[in-house]
Amino acid sequence: MSRPKLSKIALLFLLVLMVVSCQAAGPTATTPPTPVVVMLDWFPNTNHTGLYVALDKGWYTEEGLAVEIVEPAEGSTLVQVVAAGRADFGISYQEEVSHARSEDVPIVSIAAIIQHNTSGFASPKDRGVTRPKDFEGKRYGSWGSPIERAVLDVLMACDGGDVNEVEFIDIGWADYFTVVERDVDFAWIFYGWTGVEAELREAPVDIVMLSDWSDCVPDYYTPVIITSEQNIAEKPELVRSFVAAIARGFEFAIEDPAEAADILLKYAPESNPDLVHRSQEWLSPHYQADAARWGEQKLEVWQGYADWIADRELLPRHIDPKKAFTNEFLP
Repeated sequence: MSRPKLSKIALLFLLVLMVVSCQAAGPTATTPPTPVVVMLDWFPNTNHTGLYVALDKGWYTEEGLAVEIVEPAEGSTLVQVVAAGRADFGISYQEEVSHARSEDVPIVSIAAIIQHNTSGFASPKDRGVTRPKDFEGKRYGSWGSPIERAVLDVLMACDGGDVNEVEFIDIGWADYFTVVERDVDFAWIFYGWTGVEAELREAPVDIVMLSDWSDCVPDYYTPVIITSEQNIAEKPELVRSFVAAIARGFEFAIEDPAEAADILLKYAPESNPDLVHRSQEWLSPHYQADAARWGEQKLEVWQGYADWIADRELLPRHIDPKKAFTNEFLP
């Protein structure tokens, strides 16, 4: 049985519908992208590569976002900036998120940049600091976080040391290699950046890695990406779009560290190219590590850290770890 033919009137009607539909779609196609501000925790480095890859590849634009990546102002409190909506997203740490939430600062971790803790306390080899007890009688370069003394207290006590025997010196954002030459004996670093830089400089260091003392200080996520509870409640699609773009960025950095490093250098041309490439090569496998997908956060990690700080009364009150993070927006 043959199909009935459309009449000229029906064809004309369909044509009119198509024209009207195209006209209606026009404004949507030209809707301006939503402005988004992301605040870093430090100057641009390989902890942030995925953010810049997403910018360079146009993946924010594909998600309808116009993203501006800004560095923190000296002395600014990033979690407060994000909670107040002056930045939509920020780079923070599980310890900082925990401390903020214990003081009712409504921020939430929405992705783990690195799956396991790659930080530690570094000192030049001539200072003889090879374990936590060796911090006694030494000068520590602090960036001013209240959690620093608490972590050092527990870490040193675990090794039979006393944090009261450490001199705390505020170094702010000063360069590690400069301050250990003249002002302090050790400081808290990310191995993937400062540890790698020490290798390049041929400046031998001893590093007390937190991962080697996990019986004393549990593993936790550092750094993480945060947003406000208000954004999650009122702009979930914006959060989802942003996370989709940066997930692609970090996945790219995992697969192609060399090109990812080149992209970071494009946006941070003042950085040392050898350091960026060496650091990216070291760090890329650590982004996802043993997780099922980049950004994944586990309740047991948040719960373990929350219990640890609660048992030691390190924060004003116990936090609910289920409210401190979410995997809801990961692709």
